[in-house]
Amino acid sequence: MEEDCEFRYWDELIPDALGLIFKNLSLQEILTVIPRVCKSWGKAVRGPYCWQEIDIEQWSELRRPETLDRMLQMLITRSSGSLRKLCVSGLPCDQSLSFIADHAKSLQTLQLPRSEIGNEIVEQVAWRLSTITFLDISHCRNIGAPALEAIGKHCKSLTRLRRTMHPLELIDKLSQDDEALVIAATMPKLRHLELAYLLISTESVLKILSSCTVLEFLDVRGCWNVILDEKIVKKFSGVKVIGPPPIDCCKITGWDDCSNSGSSRYLSWDFVAGEIDDDYYEDMSDAAWEDDQSMEEVELRFYDGFDFNNGLFDWPHSP
Repeated sequence: MEEDCEFRYWDELIPDALGLIFKNLSLQEILTVIPRVCKSWGKAVRGPYCWQEIDIEQWSELRRPETLDRMLQMLITRSSGSLRKLCVSGLPCDQSLSFIADHAKSLQTLQLPRSEIGNEIVEQVAWRLSTITFLDISHCRNIGAPALEAIGKHCKSLTRLRRTMHPLELIDKLSQDDEALVIAATMPKLRHLELAYLLISTESVLKILSSCTVLEFLDVRGCWNVILDEKIVKKFSGVKVIGPPPIDCCKITGWDDCSNSGSSRYLSWDFVAGEIDDDYYEDMSDAAWEDDQSMEEVELRFYDGFDFNNGLFDWPHSP
């Protein structure tokens, strides 16, 4: 008896579908394994289908500036203007931010922790980032109120802002109340705001709470000059606030409280640990990546198990 069966080959899938599948793989696999499977898969990887969301935050943490910059240019160029999300740590220079802004017409999420960008470049390109809804500029030591003001004026769709610091990054600062006041004055649509360990006062926080009327979450952990009493809690009961623990700060013996881990000493009202941090992405193995190589060599860098003598690959399981 003959059985009528229809088979659909993987190489016949439309690029959009392949892109959805490939984005679940690590950066190394997308750049070094997938292009070698077949021509259609290689074409999908070189097109915009895999690069609408680019997350190289972990990969970029230990890269040389020139290597990081080349990778950014390659991946963002491949997105062909369809980039919706970009996560990268330690953006090396102002020119890198300018390049991102040139390709940001569809960008909604921009995470740039520990970047070396300054106020001037942010003021220059903010108008080209008008579509973003989530911005992370944590641990960016070279920017302040001027940059935040430009962002607030031009990024009218912004609903989530992460601006957290580490105490050691603030040794040369006396106050950051100007940053808090700018946020209050220019970002009324914020729903989620993280200001952990900023040098701000109670008055500045009250200004934010009063001006950002749709705010749902506020993180002021480590803002030791902020005092949120029960009266304030009741007045802004619709906001989930994580505040500095009501203890004597002199009793703190180390920097453990600077971490994102929870603590029973925080104000008990509305402390929801699961809402502090985003989900972590799958850890990527970088053992085979070398900074001294060109972009072409990066893409063709061998996948674990490649036998140069026999020209054979120990391929991962088929999707």
